[in-house]
Amino acid sequence: MKKITVENLVRKFSLKAVAGEGHLQKVITHSRVHRPGLEFVGHFDFFPTERVQILGKKEITYLHKLSHEERKIRIGNIVQYHPPCFIVTAGEEGLTYLKHHCNQQGIPLLLTNQPESTSEFITKLDAYLVKELAPEITVHGVCINVSGIGILLRGNSGVGKSETAHTLIRRGHRLVADDVVVLKKLSPQTILGTHDEKTKEFLALRSIGLLNVVRLYGRKAFQDESRIALDIHLTKWEKDALYNELDQEFDYTEYMGVKIPSIEIQLQPGRDVAGLIEAAANNWYLRQQGYSAAEEFISRIEEGLTNSDK
Repeated sequence: MKKITVENLVRKFSLKAVAGEGHLQKVITHSRVHRPGLEFVGHFDFFPTERVQILGKKEITYLHKLSHEERKIRIGNIVQYHPPCFIVTAGEEGLTYLKHHCNQQGIPLLLTNQPESTSEFITKLDAYLVKELAPEITVHGVCINVSGIGILLRGNSGVGKSETAHTLIRRGHRLVADDVVVLKKLSPQTILGTHDEKTKEFLALRSIGLLNVVRLYGRKAFQDESRIALDIHLTKWEKDALYNELDQEFDYTEYMGVKIPSIEIQLQPGRDVAGLIEAAANNWYLRQQGYSAAEEFISRIEEGLTNSDK
């Protein structure tokens, strides 16, 4: 199981540690946060103790209204479960009692310092945790974003994946990763493609060497990640291996249980492979909108036959 530490959150979101500073190496393993509400009134049947606990204005206001003894009991009931940390989004005022409990139990107490609502912060934190804790694998290939559509280019070594990606970049599309592509499963339907940090912004071309696409073509030539919508397998040309059908159905490639539409494009000298990839991306998008060129073509033929019979 992947894991991150409380210290990672402190750095990522510029949080201020006001208690439990010596326990920032506590591990976070769950990708969702929790706002304790029912727990403050004594219901712990479904308390997700492994989650980061968020205390917003509602929770802090409620605690402030309690008597000293009652507040001590309510907070004590929660901290005894030792969640990874507490994050307060309602400011530092009047938190002496909470600091005391967290220091006593060795639980980091953190404060946000950005002018945003609790729900906005939770949305950002959840998104970060989901991404960082997502199951992942690495595959050999190139990930590129074509007109906003994430594409994974695969094929044997030397087939021309990076060269094809370079042509697409020159046409205004964006590199995500070359050679080593990290795939993250964000949901049962979503695979995110990204780089492994070491290869960030680099593209390796045979006979040329290593290129930094940002230095060569500007920031628009690179993006950090992209949802994978299409898996395109580049292969060497084989005569009569592919059929020219009106409506080419997608095959599917499965990554960590998620099926990604997959097509094969054969390489041949003089063939505009980058243009074919652009066409495949745009055609995939139109299919998502419910449009099929083949269906429209057949409809026209049938309409013509009907009119000729009149």
